[in-house]
Amino acid sequence: MSGLQTREPGEVFGPRMTLFADMLSVGLATAVVCLPVVTAPAALSSACEVLRGGVDGQPATAGRYFTVLRRRLRPADLLAGLVALAGALLCAADLGLARVGLPGAAPFAVVAAVIGAGALVVGLRACARPESLTDWPAAVREAARDTVRDPGGSALVLLAVATAALCAWMLVPLAFLDPGPLALALTAVGLRHTRR
Repeated sequence: MSGLQTREPGEVFGPRMTLFADMLSVGLATAVVCLPVVTAPAALSSACEVLRGGVDGQPATAGRYFTVLRRRLRPADLLAGLVALAGALLCAADLGLARVGLPGAAPFAVVAAVIGAGALVVGLRACARPESLTDWPAAVREAARDTVRDPGGSALVLLAVATAALCAWMLVPLAFLDPGPLALALTAVGLRHTRR
C-alpha cells in the first residue's frame, strides 16, 4: 500500500491521479477529433484502445492517442461515422414526427426510443471492442452479442451516456471533457465483460 503513495520523478499528483489525468488528456484529444462528426467512431475507438493499453502498462497519453488514430483513419472508419450520423438523424426525425400528433404516435415514440437506445449501446460497445481497430462489421457483431449477453453492462453504458449528457447540459464547456470519461466507462465495461 505504501508503494502506491510514492511519486515518480516529475509526477505532480502521484500515481492515483495518473489515470484521471490521462483520461482527461485523451478525452480532450478525442473531443477535438470528433468535431467533424463522421470521425467520432474512430476517435472514440482510438480513445478506448489507448485507455485499454493502460491496463498493460502502456502510456495513455494524447501523443499515443494521435499515433493510434493516425494508423486507422481509413474509408471504413469514415463510413462507420456516416452510418452513425445517418442513424442519429433517422432516430431524431422519427421522434420529431411522433411529436406532431399523428395517430399511434405515443407507442411509436416508445418503440423508436428503445430501438435508438439499443443501437446506441451496440454502437458504443463496438467502439470499445478491439476488433474496431481493423474490422467494424466484426466489432458490431460482437458488440450486439455483448449487449444481449451482458444486460448489466449495457445498462452501465446507458448510464454513462446519460451522465455525459447531463454534465454537458448543466455546463456546456464540460461537453469537451465528456469523451474521456465516456471512453473510460466503455473500456471498463468491455474489460468487465471480458474477464467474466
